[in-house]
Amino acid sequence: MAEAVSVELELHNEPLPMSAPFRIAGHVFEAMPATVVTLRDGAHVGRGEAAGVYYNDDHPDKMIATLEALRARIEAGIDRDTLRTLLPAGGARNALDCALWELESQRKGVPVWKLAGLEKVDRLLTTFTVGADDPSVMADRAAGYPQARALKLKLTGDPELDGARVRAVRARCPQAWIGVDANQGYNAATLPSLLPVLIEAGVSLLEQPCVRGREHILDGIERPLPFAADESILDLAELEARHHRFDVINIKLDKCGGLTEGLLMARRARELGKKVMVGNMCGTSLAAAPAFVLGQFCDIVDLDGPIFLVKDRTPSVRYEDGYITCGDEVWGPKTLA
Repeated sequence: MAEAVSVELELHNEPLPMSAPFRIAGHVFEAMPATVVTLRDGAHVGRGEAAGVYYNDDHPDKMIATLEALRARIEAGIDRDTLRTLLPAGGARNALDCALWELESQRKGVPVWKLAGLEKVDRLLTTFTVGADDPSVMADRAAGYPQARALKLKLTGDPELDGARVRAVRARCPQAWIGVDANQGYNAATLPSLLPVLIEAGVSLLEQPCVRGREHILDGIERPLPFAADESILDLAELEARHHRFDVINIKLDKCGGLTEGLLMARRARELGKKVMVGNMCGTSLAAAPAFVLGQFCDIVDLDGPIFLVKDRTPSVRYEDGYITCGDEVWGPKTLA
């Protein structure tokens, strides 16, 4: 762990409008506001971006207030281990944790991925997400990702309509890997009728079928394909408590509170025999970059967030042939102040 050094803390929020409304079960997003943390020690800069966790009322204004309340403690010097005990999991801790990673990277002149224990980084096959809409519209959008090798479809909890959505996309994209995300939209009565349709369409993953806190409804339901936890498992403690009801753990840095916790979760999930997935909350490349490091340890990658924004940062992550690549110039030792 890096030595704690005194820093100057800068905080601001950014609106991050989306290029088009994005629908999931129970929500329509037109923007994904984010908090940006910048740490300066004079010669070096560390940055982190977080959107928070919308279903936990974890939003940028609250994140700013949380971090401002700790300004003196942060500026006096803090390390990542201390941060995990100082703040709960969520967006505020994520933004500060990622800023600490980049600050250490710049001070040591070493890429973040090396600090995370990697010998190299590889491009990652990523899913491209299709928001919930009419089946024909979703099929058009899916086909509109000519480079996509993997797709994630948002569902809304209506088995008949969701089934039509899945069939329509599969008909247009016969070769693509497909996962679906119910965003807590199903219950014990409706989920069994959806599962045969998913199997028929060759769907490879069902993400978050049930409401957070009601995971027990899954106990009597056969799992003919892997079930992934998103909202149900936020951090390391919840992984220990709820992993037995899921096959895949979707780790998002906004949920767990940063790359430090995310790496611990990935390691523990492996020990528990689970597959690991990385996702993000639709932020810019500054949010995708640390998630890309975590993605090196994952089986499934869902890091398409920047493509939904009106404007991304420069330099940015790159999408080519269905893969995401993130160079050190985006976040790490070569970043300019």
